[in-house]
Amino acid sequence: EEVVSEMNKDILRLQMITERFSKIGSQPELKNQDVNIIVQRSFYYMKDRSSSKINFMLEVTEHPIFSSLNAQLFGWVIENIIRNAIDALQGKGEIKLAIKEHNKTVIIDISDSGKGIKSTQFNSVFEPGYTTKHRGWGLGLSLVKRIVEDYHRGQVYVLHSELGTGTTFRISLLKS
Repeated sequence: EEVVSEMNKDILRLQMITERFSKIGSQPELKNQDVNIIVQRSFYYMKDRSSSKINFMLEVTEHPIFSSLNAQLFGWVIENIIRNAIDALQGKGEIKLAIKEHNKTVIIDISDSGKGIKSTQFNSVFEPGYTTKHRGWGLGLSLVKRIVEDYHRGQVYVLHSELGTGTTFRISLLKS
């Protein structure tokens, strides 16, 4: 029964991935949704599949914060940034995700205690093909940027990074 249950989860996951790719290149449907719920779903998905040597911390607001989102695509954004953070930690460290409000904006900060990014590369990391990994196509952050900025009319950027100390990515969206 346990194996069948896990296989069903995998099938649902593959269906979601297929739907995500089908939305790239077309204007996705946006709905007024609670950012906390969408982000938490992706956060815990990644946490559950990561090393126990990585300390995950999540700070959300006590009340819902609504923004116009496509849940599948925005969840993918969070997963991509967290996946990069996990890779930067090389097996152990800390990932912190914080959601807060500022005036009419939702701010999502995703920080890690990993290897960091040179300041000269803050913009390059979002270019297609950019990667520091031995495997991979370097498409994750370019898709993140497209999904956040083109589809959700938000912003994503490297807020802060220091070599050997870690990196913070910031996503800002308009509240609805």
